[in-house]
Amino acid sequence: MHKTRNALIAGATGLVGSHCLRLLLDNDRYSQVISVGRREVPIIHPKLDQQIVDFDNLKKYSANLAADDVFCCLGTTIKKAGSKESFYKVDYTYVVELAKLTAAKNASQFLVVSAMGADESSLFFYNKVKGQMERAVQDMEFRGVQIFRPSLLLGERDEERTGEEVAAKIMQPLSKLMIGPLSKYKPIEAEDVAKAMVQTALQNKGGNHIYPSDKIARIAAKL
Repeated sequence: MHKTRNALIAGATGLVGSHCLRLLLDNDRYSQVISVGRREVPIIHPKLDQQIVDFDNLKKYSANLAADDVFCCLGTTIKKAGSKESFYKVDYTYVVELAKLTAAKNASQFLVVSAMGADESSLFFYNKVKGQMERAVQDMEFRGVQIFRPSLLLGERDEERTGEEVAAKIMQPLSKLMIGPLSKYKPIEAEDVAKAMVQTALQNKGGNHIYPSDKIARIAAKL
């Protein structure tokens, strides 16, 4: 009999986060799931504890951020955020602050959605911010840090992202040709990223680990 665990998820209203929340609630290994967000998710479940927070003042909610496994699915685009500064706040500041506060609450592991191409030395602002975020969370005192770098995400979003929709229509017919070293560039279903995150969390691996898109797909396929 496995000991049950508590999970905390930030970004449960997003594309990956919504799938992740459902999987956590359905999994008997988790006895409680804390959803941290700016708005409620439209779900009522006996295991679900919804915490509505102001991410600009996350520290004042720290008493409610205790969990074994922390799933961070926060993320936006520069276009949606409105500026590079606002994008940085969501994809770096909020993520790193969540990691710092949950590490202080003795969370065992931090699982975060990053992006293919994340590199703190990149000339591209988006990739550079993602790389900086990865470096920061890897320096936190977690038993394990699991970083997921999906390629183009597929799935139905609440908001319109025209550029990503166009890219998906172009890339999907080509995905069958992406084999071998090219397989990490294949578009991937958001649900598969969520599956890989939950499956990896239950393995409770120590140390820092990075999962490119092709490895994410292989982990998800085992479920």
